[in-house]
Amino acid sequence: MAKYSLDHLDRKILKLITQDARIPFLEVAKACNVSGAAIHQRVQKLAALGIIRGSQFIVDPEKIGYETCAFIGLYLKDPSKFDDVREALKHIPEVVECHYTTGGFDMFIKLYAKNNHHLLNIIHDKLQPLGLSRSETIISFNATFNRPLAIDDTDD
Repeated sequence: MAKYSLDHLDRKILKLITQDARIPFLEVAKACNVSGAAIHQRVQKLAALGIIRGSQFIVDPEKIGYETCAFIGLYLKDPSKFDDVREALKHIPEVVECHYTTGGFDMFIKLYAKNNHHLLNIIHDKLQPLGLSRSETIISFNATFNRPLAIDDTDD
């Protein structure tokens, strides 16, 4: 698909809805000085183009008992099995992100565990059987910030 060129209105809409996904379209329309129908159409278009990928509530993992956040670099015994491993990782609920990266790792994942013992069980019982030659784990003590990509609402 060709790259879509965002205009000033698209950027302003994106800036507003990424700051607050629950903002009513009529408030967005008022801030953009256009009709609610125009905002609805633009948001639908941005979604159809894949620029907007849904909206969600963000649950704080620690508040529901997941005290350990870990990033794990995976080394596969057979890197050609990347697609199979990626699909298997989708079935491990504690894994929340999976990246194919440059550097030494074949894959890089982020997961949440209830505690370090639970993390060890995930690594041993769920990750190792996927065909890892080894892994490297980094435990996050605390996220200092987490934010969406900032949208510049000025034209290029």
